[in-house]
Amino acid sequence: MEPLLRVSGLKKHFPIKKGLLQRQTGAVKAVDGIDFEVYPGETLGVVGESGCGKSTMGRLITRLLEPTDGTVEFQGTDISHLGVAGMRPLRRDIQMIFQDPYGSLNPRHTVGTIVSAPFKLQGVEPEGGVKKEVQRLLGLVGLNPEHYNRYPHEFSGGQRQRIGIARALALKPKLVVADEPVSALDVSIQAQVVNLLDDLQQELGLTYVIIAHDLSVIRHVSDRIAVMYLGKVVELADRKSLYENPMHPYTRALMSAVPIPDPRRRGAKNERILLTGDVPSPIAPPPGCRFHTRCWKATDLCRTQEPPLIELRPGQRVACHHPENADSLTVPAQRESVEVAITPKPEPTEPVSEEPVSKAPVSKDQESTDPESEAVEPEAADSAEPVEADAEAEASEPAAEDDAVNF
Repeated sequence: MEPLLRVSGLKKHFPIKKGLLQRQTGAVKAVDGIDFEVYPGETLGVVGESGCGKSTMGRLITRLLEPTDGTVEFQGTDISHLGVAGMRPLRRDIQMIFQDPYGSLNPRHTVGTIVSAPFKLQGVEPEGGVKKEVQRLLGLVGLNPEHYNRYPHEFSGGQRQRIGIARALALKPKLVVADEPVSALDVSIQAQVVNLLDDLQQELGLTYVIIAHDLSVIRHVSDRIAVMYLGKVVELADRKSLYENPMHPYTRALMSAVPIPDPRRRGAKNERILLTGDVPSPIAPPPGCRFHTRCWKATDLCRTQEPPLIELRPGQRVACHHPENADSLTVPAQRESVEVAITPKPEPTEPVSEEPVSKAPVSKDQESTDPESEAVEPEAADSAEPVEADAEAEASEPAAEDDAVNF
C-alpha cells in the first residue's frame, strides 16, 4: 500500500537575529531531520516532551509553515515548497484541528460563519445549501444544529473544540492533523472528543496524525506511534510493540511515567525512571545522540556518533546505539547493525562469583533485585583472578553501573 503522506529529512530552523542590522546569529532547530510515513485510514500518534517539535512538525506537514529542508509528499506529490495558489486545491484534502479551542475561533463570527468558511474559500456549493450542510456538520459532532447563529463565547471548551472539528471536516478531507486536540479540555470532556474522533474516522474513512503528550490518549486512538525528542524521531512502532517492548531508553522512561489506576498494585514497587537534568536547548543540541545527556546507558559512542533510525524489529524503528530489550532481536542482519549495543556475555568460570560481575548492560526490568546477589558482589570481585577481572571490565560497557537510574 502506498503511503498517503511521506516525510523525508524534514527540517525547520527558526533564525535568531540580533543587533541593529538584524544579522542571524543562530537558529532554533525545532525540527531537525525526521522521516515517517502515514498510510490511508490509519492514525499516527506523535508524543514527546513539551518543546520537542511536535506542533511545528504538524504545521509543516499541513504547510502552514515553510520547511527549511526536506520533503513532504502527499499522494506522491511534493508539496514542500508550494505557494498559496499551489496549496489551495490541496486544502480540501489536508486540514488541521488546533490545540486552543478558544484562540482558534474568531469571537466576532457566529458558528455558522466559522464552519461555512471553507465552502466560501474553496468556492464549493454543497447540496441543499451551505446552511443545511453546516447544520448537518454540527449535528455530526454532537452539537445542536439550532445553535447556528450563536457566538463562540456561548459555548464551553469541549463544544468549541467540536466546532473546530466540524470546520476541519467540512470539505471531507483525506488527512486531518490534530494538534493536542484534548489537552485544553477537562478529563470528562477529553473522552467525549477522543471517542468522537474515533467514530468520525470509522464513518468517514479519515487518516489522522494526532499530536499529544498524554500517553493514555495516544494509546487509545493510535495505530502507530512516533516518539520525538529534541526535534528527532527516536522510535517509531505500532502501538502494541511500543507499549509492551519499548526499545529506546527515552521511550521506556516515558512509559514508566504512566500511572496505573489499579488499587491492587498500590503497594507494588514503583518502576518509575527519573531522568536527570533538563532537555538541552534546541539552539545548540548536543553532538551524537541527543538523549545521551540524560541517558543512563550513554557511552563514548553515544556522545560522538548520531544513531540512525533503523528497523530493529519488523515495524519497529529505533535510533539508539544501545536499545532496550535487545536480547529479543532475532534477525541476524539487524543484530549486526546494533553490534555495539549487544555485547555477548562471556562464559562464567565460577557460577557464584562471576555472574554478578559479568552481566552485560541490560534493561532495568531484567536486572536482579535480589538483595543476596548484591551482597555477594564485592566478594565475587575479590575472588576473581586479575586477568579475568580485566576481561570482564572490557566486556562490560563503561558507566553502565555508575549511571544507573534508581526506580
